[in-house]
Amino acid sequence: MDITTVTLNHYIALSVLLFCLGTLGVLVRRNALLIFMSIELMMNAVNLMLVAFSHYKADLAGQVMVLFIYAVAAGEVAIGLAILIALFRHIKNVDINNFNIMKG
Repeated sequence: MDITTVTLNHYIALSVLLFCLGTLGVLVRRNALLIFMSIELMMNAVNLMLVAFSHYKADLAGQVMVLFIYAVAAGEVAIGLAILIALFRHIKNVDINNFNIMKG
């Protein structure tokens, strides 16, 4: 058996693929929960890229940055889901086309 190593190019390709899938999910989906999940997928693609480059350069700065990004993302998820639940309780739907109550 031939065992190949995973190179930086593999991580870059996977990260680009995940980011494109997240972008496609944001542009195509109308469900607010699925859009929220697609944004999280895009953020995780960026985190994967940061960790890959950090490992490649043998520097911990990228990995520390990922920890801070996850801390901020936890707050983002909590606030985003709270807003989404409040909107669902008000209009009984999570379709973004029905979120016109936020217009001024």
